[in-house]
Amino acid sequence: MLKIGLTGGIGSGKSEVSKRLSARGAVVIDADKIAREVVEPGTVGLSRVVAAFGEGVLRPDGSLNRERLGSVVFADPDRLAALNAIVHPLVGERVAELQGQAADDAIVVYDVPLLVENKLASMYDLVIVVDAADEVRIRRLADHRGMPEADAKARIAAQASREDRLAAADLVIPNEGSLADLETRVDEVWHELVRRAARG
Repeated sequence: MLKIGLTGGIGSGKSEVSKRLSARGAVVIDADKIAREVVEPGTVGLSRVVAAFGEGVLRPDGSLNRERLGSVVFADPDRLAALNAIVHPLVGERVAELQGQAADDAIVVYDVPLLVENKLASMYDLVIVVDAADEVRIRRLADHRGMPEADAKARIAAQASREDRLAAADLVIPNEGSLADLETRVDEVWHELVRRAARG
């Protein structure tokens, strides 16, 4: 099993790369998706979040109001650490479960937004970083998510710097051009992963 850590800052296009690797046969384990699953209504995760942050982080239907919680934790490192202490262990358990279900010769791609911030590079055989300049990412967040520029800058500032992320990379997928450019680079990277997996 070849374990790949895939990361990239918000707005870098990491999800797009993840989708394309999955289409080529990678087993993708998406930490963000799992992080959402572990705080769905009825979960122990959600009850712990409400105990820590109050009923104000819930929507009227009982689901987590991610935007409201985000505005609380992204402005306060201590509150963010408290949230991570609840969510990360639950995500870890689910990741271990999914990994256990993958075939021995699988190329398993872990989509981990905070790989660099949480110093997780050593957990993987290779780290792939999807890279784009901050101004490109800010523009994408405005265009695709309707995020105000100040919010986009705050999210980017809360994550690892571009330099730190690139320093952790074994392979880099630049993503400032067209989707066709991205497709070509993903293809090259996939061939490299298949080659390494075959080498064992």
